[in-house]
Amino acid sequence: MKTLKLLTYSALTVLLFSCGGANTPASSLFEIQITGKKAKFHQNETVDINLKNKKNKTINAITYTIDGEKVEVNNNKLVLDSKKVGNKTITAEVSYDDTTAKVSKKITVFAGTSPSIYTYEILNEYPHNPNYFTQGLEFYKDTLYESTGKREKSVLVKKDYKTGTIYKQHKLKDTQFGEGITILKDKIYHLTWQSNIGFVYDVNTFKEIDQFTYGKSREGWGFCNDGEKLYKSDGSEKIWTLNPDTLIEEDAIEVYTNSKKLIKINELEYVNGKIYANTWQSGQDVAVIIDPKSGVVEGIINFNGLKDKVTKTDDVDVLNGIAYNPTTKTFFVTGKNWDKMFEVNILKK
Repeated sequence: MKTLKLLTYSALTVLLFSCGGANTPASSLFEIQITGKKAKFHQNETVDINLKNKKNKTINAITYTIDGEKVEVNNNKLVLDSKKVGNKTITAEVSYDDTTAKVSKKITVFAGTSPSIYTYEILNEYPHNPNYFTQGLEFYKDTLYESTGKREKSVLVKKDYKTGTIYKQHKLKDTQFGEGITILKDKIYHLTWQSNIGFVYDVNTFKEIDQFTYGKSREGWGFCNDGEKLYKSDGSEKIWTLNPDTLIEEDAIEVYTNSKKLIKINELEYVNGKIYANTWQSGQDVAVIIDPKSGVVEGIINFNGLKDKVTKTDDVDVLNGIAYNPTTKTFFVTGKNWDKMFEVNILKK
Protein backbone atom coordinates (compact mmCIF):
# COMPACT_ATOMS: atom_id res chain seq x y z
CA MET A 1 0.00 0.00 0.00
CA LYS A 2 2.86 2.38 0.83
CA THR A 3 4.48 1.56 -2.52
CA LEU A 4 1.26 2.43 -4.38
CA LYS A 5 1.00 5.76 -2.56
CA LEU A 6 4.62 6.57 -3.41
CA LEU A 7 4.10 5.80 -7.10
CA THR A 8 0.96 7.91 -7.19
CA TYR A 9 2.72 10.82 -5.51
CA SER A 10 5.66 10.57 -7.93
CA ALA A 11 3.35 10.53 -10.95
CA LEU A 12 1.49 13.58 -9.64
CA THR A 13 4.78 15.40 -9.11
CA VAL A 14 5.87 14.73 -12.69
CA LEU A 15 2.47 15.86 -13.98
CA LEU A 16 2.59 19.15 -12.08
CA PHE A 17 6.17 19.76 -13.17
CA SER A 18 5.27 19.16 -16.82
CA CYS A 19 2.28 21.51 -16.69
CA GLY A 20 4.38 24.17 -15.05
CA GLY A 21 6.94 23.91 -17.84
CA ALA A 22 4.26 24.21 -20.51
CA ASN A 23 2.86 27.32 -18.85
CA THR A 24 6.19 29.05 -18.42
CA PRO A 25 5.63 32.77 -19.02
CA ALA A 26 7.15 33.95 -22.29
CA SER A 27 8.72 36.87 -20.44
CA SER A 28 10.90 34.43 -18.50
CA LEU A 29 12.26 33.08 -21.79
CA PHE A 30 12.58 36.15 -24.01
CA GLU A 31 12.80 39.92 -23.75
CA ILE A 32 12.66 42.63 -26.41
CA GLN A 33 15.60 45.03 -26.08
CA ILE A 34 15.88 48.36 -27.84
CA THR A 35 19.40 49.68 -27.60
CA GLY A 36 20.22 52.98 -25.98
CA LYS A 37 16.68 54.24 -25.31
CA LYS A 38 14.22 54.33 -22.44
CA ALA A 39 10.97 53.82 -24.34
CA LYS A 40 10.92 57.35 -25.84
CA PHE A 41 11.28 57.50 -29.59
CA HIS A 42 10.37 59.62 -32.63
CA GLN A 43 8.42 58.95 -35.78
CA ASN A 44 10.55 57.46 -38.60
CA GLU A 45 13.51 56.94 -36.26
CA THR A 46 15.64 53.84 -36.90
CA VAL A 47 16.37 51.88 -33.71
CA ASP A 48 18.37 48.79 -32.84
CA ILE A 49 16.13 45.96 -31.70
CA ASN A 50 17.15 42.60 -30.30
CA LEU A 51 15.47 39.60 -28.71
CA LYS A 52 17.23 38.43 -25.56
CA ASN A 53 17.12 34.63 -25.33
CA LYS A 54 17.21 34.09 -21.56
CA LYS A 55 17.14 30.27 -21.59
CA ASN A 56 19.13 29.68 -24.81
CA LYS A 57 16.18 28.23 -26.64
CA THR A 58 16.58 27.17 -30.26
CA ILE A 59 14.77 29.94 -32.14
CA ASN A 60 13.38 29.15 -35.58
CA ALA A 61 11.79 32.49 -36.48
CA ILE A 62 10.79 35.87 -35.06
CA THR A 63 7.95 38.05 -36.34
CA TYR A 64 7.59 41.62 -35.09
CA THR A 65 4.43 43.74 -35.02
CA ILE A 66 3.57 47.22 -33.77
CA ASP A 67 0.00 47.44 -32.49
CA GLY A 68 -0.83 44.32 -34.46
CA GLU A 69 0.65 45.47 -37.79
CA LYS A 70 3.62 43.49 -39.09
CA VAL A 71 6.90 45.41 -39.37
CA GLU A 72 10.19 44.48 -40.99
CA VAL A 73 13.35 44.07 -38.95
CA ASN A 74 16.53 43.82 -41.00
CA ASN A 75 19.93 43.31 -39.38
CA ASN A 76 18.33 44.14 -36.02
CA LYS A 77 17.20 47.55 -37.35
CA LEU A 78 13.59 48.74 -37.03
CA VAL A 79 12.17 51.90 -38.61
CA LEU A 80 9.40 53.43 -36.48
CA ASP A 81 7.27 54.48 -39.42
CA SER A 82 4.05 54.15 -37.44
CA LYS A 83 1.21 56.12 -38.98
CA LYS A 84 0.15 57.40 -35.56
CA VAL A 85 2.14 58.87 -32.71
CA GLY A 86 1.58 57.99 -29.07
CA ASN A 87 1.72 54.82 -27.01
CA LYS A 88 2.65 51.73 -28.98
CA THR A 89 3.18 48.04 -28.23
CA ILE A 90 5.96 46.16 -30.00
CA THR A 91 5.32 42.41 -30.01
CA ALA A 92 7.70 39.63 -30.99
CA GLU A 93 6.16 36.27 -31.89
CA VAL A 94 8.90 33.70 -31.37
CA SER A 95 8.86 30.24 -32.92
CA TYR A 96 11.01 27.83 -30.91
CA ASP A 97 11.15 24.15 -29.87
CA ASP A 98 8.02 23.28 -31.88
CA THR A 99 5.98 25.97 -30.12
CA THR A 100 5.46 29.72 -30.17
CA ALA A 101 5.45 32.52 -27.62
CA LYS A 102 4.77 36.24 -27.64
CA VAL A 103 6.56 38.97 -25.69
CA SER A 104 5.80 42.67 -25.82
CA LYS A 105 7.39 46.01 -24.99
CA LYS A 106 5.59 49.34 -24.65
CA ILE A 107 7.11 52.47 -26.15
CA THR A 108 6.00 56.03 -26.86
CA VAL A 109 6.47 57.49 -30.33
CA PHE A 110 6.69 61.28 -30.51
CA ALA A 111 6.43 63.47 -33.63
CA GLY A 112 9.51 63.46 -35.80
CA THR A 113 9.63 67.23 -36.24
CA SER A 114 8.88 70.24 -34.07
CA PRO A 115 5.65 72.22 -34.72
CA SER A 116 5.65 75.42 -36.73
CA ILE A 117 4.83 78.62 -34.87
CA TYR A 118 1.95 80.90 -35.92
CA THR A 119 0.64 84.27 -34.84
CA TYR A 120 -2.46 86.28 -35.76
CA GLU A 121 -3.69 89.58 -37.10
CA ILE A 122 -7.03 91.07 -36.05
CA LEU A 123 -9.36 91.95 -38.90
CA ASN A 124 -12.53 92.83 -36.97
CA GLU A 125 -14.01 92.86 -33.48
CA TYR A 126 -17.61 91.84 -32.80
CA PRO A 127 -19.76 91.88 -29.63
CA HIS A 128 -19.91 88.68 -27.59
CA ASN A 129 -22.14 87.96 -24.62
CA PRO A 130 -19.92 88.15 -21.50
CA ASN A 131 -22.27 85.71 -19.75
CA TYR A 132 -21.36 82.96 -22.23
CA PHE A 133 -18.89 80.42 -20.88
CA THR A 134 -17.99 79.44 -24.45
CA GLN A 135 -17.57 75.74 -25.17
CA GLY A 136 -18.33 75.33 -28.86
CA LEU A 137 -18.23 77.72 -31.84
CA GLU A 138 -19.04 76.77 -35.42
CA PHE A 139 -20.26 78.31 -38.67
CA TYR A 140 -22.84 76.48 -40.73
CA LYS A 141 -24.15 77.97 -43.97
CA ASP A 142 -22.64 81.34 -43.02
CA THR A 143 -24.45 81.43 -39.66
CA LEU A 144 -22.70 81.16 -36.31
CA TYR A 145 -23.71 78.63 -33.67
CA GLU A 146 -22.38 78.66 -30.12
CA SER A 147 -22.69 76.35 -27.12
CA THR A 148 -21.94 77.42 -23.57
CA GLY A 149 -21.15 75.72 -20.28
CA LYS A 150 -21.85 75.96 -16.56
CA ARG A 151 -24.70 74.11 -14.88
CA GLU A 152 -28.00 76.03 -14.92
CA LYS A 153 -26.55 78.32 -17.64
CA SER A 154 -25.74 75.99 -20.55
CA VAL A 155 -27.35 77.03 -23.84
CA LEU A 156 -27.09 76.38 -27.56
CA VAL A 157 -27.67 79.45 -29.73
CA LYS A 158 -27.89 80.40 -33.39
CA LYS A 159 -26.95 84.04 -33.90
CA ASP A 160 -25.84 86.91 -36.10
CA TYR A 161 -22.10 87.00 -35.55
CA LYS A 162 -21.84 90.69 -36.45
CA THR A 163 -24.41 91.98 -33.97
CA GLY A 164 -24.83 89.11 -31.49
CA THR A 165 -28.58 88.98 -32.21
CA ILE A 166 -30.02 85.59 -31.20
CA TYR A 167 -32.10 83.81 -33.84
CA LYS A 168 -32.79 80.64 -31.86
CA GLN A 169 -31.88 79.26 -28.42
CA HIS A 170 -32.09 75.95 -26.61
CA LYS A 171 -31.37 75.61 -22.89
CA LEU A 172 -30.01 72.40 -21.37
CA LYS A 173 -31.28 70.93 -18.13
CA ASP A 174 -29.90 72.65 -15.03
CA THR A 175 -27.93 69.51 -14.12
CA GLN A 176 -26.13 69.41 -17.48
CA PHE A 177 -22.90 71.21 -18.34
CA GLY A 178 -22.83 72.01 -22.06
CA GLU A 179 -19.70 71.41 -24.13
CA GLY A 180 -18.65 71.33 -27.77
CA ILE A 181 -20.84 71.24 -30.87
CA THR A 182 -20.45 70.33 -34.51
CA ILE A 183 -22.92 70.44 -37.40
CA LEU A 184 -23.14 67.93 -40.23
CA LYS A 185 -25.90 67.41 -42.81
CA ASP A 186 -28.40 69.64 -40.99
CA LYS A 187 -27.81 67.93 -37.64
CA ILE A 188 -26.26 69.58 -34.59
CA TYR A 189 -24.21 67.22 -32.43
CA HIS A 190 -23.89 68.56 -28.88
CA LEU A 191 -21.77 67.23 -26.02
CA THR A 192 -22.15 67.57 -22.28
CA TRP A 193 -19.22 67.42 -19.90
CA GLN A 194 -19.55 64.74 -17.21
CA SER A 195 -23.08 63.48 -17.83
CA ASN A 196 -21.85 60.92 -20.39
CA ILE A 197 -24.55 62.02 -22.79
CA GLY A 198 -24.70 63.85 -26.10
CA PHE A 199 -27.61 65.20 -28.13
CA VAL A 200 -28.52 65.42 -31.80
CA TYR A 201 -30.80 68.28 -32.92
CA ASP A 202 -32.37 69.39 -36.16
CA VAL A 203 -30.36 72.44 -37.20
CA ASN A 204 -33.43 74.39 -38.31
CA THR A 205 -35.79 73.73 -35.41
CA PHE A 206 -33.41 72.73 -32.58
CA LYS A 207 -35.77 69.79 -32.02
CA GLU A 208 -34.04 66.86 -30.37
CA ILE A 209 -33.63 63.93 -32.76
CA ASP A 210 -31.49 61.56 -30.76
CA GLN A 211 -29.29 61.04 -27.70
CA PHE A 212 -26.07 59.09 -27.38
CA THR A 213 -23.72 57.96 -24.64
CA TYR A 214 -19.93 57.91 -24.77
CA GLY A 215 -17.98 54.74 -25.33
CA LYS A 216 -14.35 54.54 -24.20
CA SER A 217 -13.87 58.31 -24.14
CA ARG A 218 -13.65 59.86 -20.70
CA GLU A 219 -15.81 63.00 -20.93
CA GLY A 220 -17.33 65.41 -23.45
CA TRP A 221 -15.06 68.35 -24.43
CA GLY A 222 -14.63 69.48 -28.05
CA PHE A 223 -16.38 68.42 -31.26
CA CYS A 224 -15.79 68.90 -35.01
CA ASN A 225 -16.27 67.03 -38.28
CA ASP A 226 -14.56 66.57 -41.65
CA GLY A 227 -17.77 66.21 -43.64
CA GLU A 228 -17.89 62.46 -43.03
CA LYS A 229 -16.67 61.66 -39.51
CA LEU A 230 -16.98 63.35 -36.13
CA TYR A 231 -13.97 64.09 -33.91
CA LYS A 232 -14.38 64.30 -30.14
CA SER A 233 -11.91 65.34 -27.44
CA ASP A 234 -12.36 64.12 -23.87
CA GLY A 235 -9.81 66.03 -21.77
CA SER A 236 -7.04 63.49 -22.27
CA GLU A 237 -4.45 63.34 -25.05
CA LYS A 238 -6.94 61.44 -27.21
CA ILE A 239 -9.24 62.63 -29.97
CA TRP A 240 -11.88 60.06 -30.86
CA THR A 241 -13.41 59.39 -34.27
CA LEU A 242 -17.17 58.79 -34.26
CA ASN A 243 -19.51 57.45 -36.91
CA PRO A 244 -22.18 60.19 -37.31
CA ASP A 245 -24.91 57.64 -37.95
CA THR A 246 -24.23 55.17 -35.13
CA LEU A 247 -22.31 57.64 -32.88
CA ILE A 248 -19.95 54.80 -32.00
CA GLU A 249 -16.32 55.67 -31.25
CA GLU A 250 -14.51 53.77 -34.00
CA ASP A 251 -10.92 54.95 -33.55
CA ALA A 252 -8.69 57.46 -31.77
CA ILE A 253 -5.49 59.42 -32.21
CA GLU A 254 -3.14 60.59 -29.46
CA VAL A 255 -1.87 64.17 -29.65
CA TYR A 256 1.91 64.58 -29.39
CA THR A 257 4.58 67.11 -30.34
CA ASN A 258 8.19 66.07 -30.84
CA SER A 259 8.78 66.41 -27.09
CA LYS A 260 5.54 66.12 -25.11
CA LYS A 261 2.04 64.72 -24.86
CA LEU A 262 -0.78 67.28 -25.03
CA ILE A 263 -3.75 66.83 -22.73
CA LYS A 264 -6.86 68.93 -22.09
CA ILE A 265 -7.55 69.36 -25.80
CA ASN A 266 -10.67 71.51 -25.81
CA GLU A 267 -12.78 73.19 -28.53
CA LEU A 268 -12.16 71.75 -32.01
CA GLU A 269 -12.49 73.01 -35.59
CA TYR A 270 -11.75 71.06 -38.78
CA VAL A 271 -10.28 73.19 -41.57
CA ASN A 272 -8.67 72.03 -44.82
CA GLY A 273 -7.64 68.62 -43.57
CA LYS A 274 -6.39 69.72 -40.14
CA ILE A 275 -7.89 69.98 -36.65
CA TYR A 276 -7.51 73.34 -34.93
CA ALA A 277 -7.86 72.95 -31.18
CA ASN A 278 -7.93 75.13 -28.09
CA THR A 279 -5.96 73.85 -25.12
CA TRP A 280 -7.37 74.39 -21.65
CA GLN A 281 -5.25 75.60 -18.74
CA SER A 282 -2.03 75.37 -20.71
CA GLY A 283 -0.79 78.54 -19.03
CA GLN A 284 -0.94 80.48 -22.29
CA ASP A 285 -3.66 81.40 -24.77
CA VAL A 286 -2.59 79.10 -27.58
CA ALA A 287 -4.27 76.82 -30.07
CA VAL A 288 -2.69 73.90 -31.89
CA ILE A 289 -2.94 72.47 -35.40
CA ILE A 290 -3.21 68.68 -35.42
CA ASP A 291 -2.93 66.11 -38.20
CA PRO A 292 -6.12 64.05 -37.71
CA LYS A 293 -4.53 60.94 -39.21
CA SER A 294 -1.40 60.76 -37.06
CA GLY A 295 -2.05 62.94 -34.01
CA VAL A 296 1.09 65.00 -34.73
CA VAL A 297 0.95 68.63 -33.60
CA GLU A 298 2.04 70.43 -36.76
CA GLY A 299 1.55 73.99 -35.53
CA ILE A 300 1.13 76.15 -32.43
CA ILE A 301 -0.83 79.42 -32.73
CA ASN A 302 0.18 82.05 -30.21
CA PHE A 303 -2.95 84.01 -29.26
CA ASN A 304 -1.31 85.69 -26.27
CA GLY A 305 -2.36 89.33 -25.96
CA LEU A 306 -5.85 88.78 -27.31
CA LYS A 307 -7.42 88.51 -23.86
CA ASP A 308 -5.93 91.92 -22.98
CA LYS A 309 -8.34 93.49 -25.46
CA VAL A 310 -11.52 92.37 -23.66
CA THR A 311 -13.17 94.12 -20.70
CA LYS A 312 -11.60 92.92 -17.46
CA THR A 313 -14.03 91.26 -15.03
CA ASP A 314 -13.70 88.58 -12.39
CA ASP A 315 -15.43 86.13 -14.73
CA VAL A 316 -13.09 86.52 -17.72
CA ASP A 317 -11.45 83.14 -18.34
CA VAL A 318 -9.27 81.47 -20.95
CA LEU A 319 -9.39 81.61 -24.72
CA ASN A 320 -11.89 79.03 -25.95
CA GLY A 321 -13.88 79.02 -29.15
CA ILE A 322 -12.40 78.80 -32.64
CA ALA A 323 -14.52 78.75 -35.80
CA TYR A 324 -13.70 79.03 -39.48
CA ASN A 325 -16.02 80.96 -41.78
CA PRO A 326 -15.72 79.38 -45.25
CA THR A 327 -17.34 82.45 -46.83
CA THR A 328 -14.80 84.97 -45.53
CA LYS A 329 -12.02 82.35 -45.24
CA THR A 330 -11.12 83.76 -41.83
CA PHE A 331 -11.10 82.46 -38.27
CA PHE A 332 -13.26 83.71 -35.40
CA VAL A 333 -12.02 83.31 -31.84
CA THR A 334 -13.31 84.24 -28.42
CA GLY A 335 -13.04 83.12 -24.81
CA LYS A 336 -15.02 82.16 -21.77
CA ASN A 337 -16.99 85.21 -20.57
CA TRP A 338 -15.31 87.53 -23.08
CA ASP A 339 -17.29 90.53 -24.28
CA LYS A 340 -15.64 90.41 -27.71
CA MET A 341 -15.16 87.97 -30.54
CA PHE A 342 -12.30 88.53 -32.97
CA GLU A 343 -12.08 87.83 -36.68
CA VAL A 344 -8.45 86.99 -37.44
CA ASN A 345 -6.02 85.75 -40.02
CA ILE A 346 -3.56 83.12 -38.81
CA LEU A 347 -0.03 83.82 -39.98
CA LYS A 348 3.05 81.62 -39.99
CA LYS A 349 6.02 83.25 -38.27
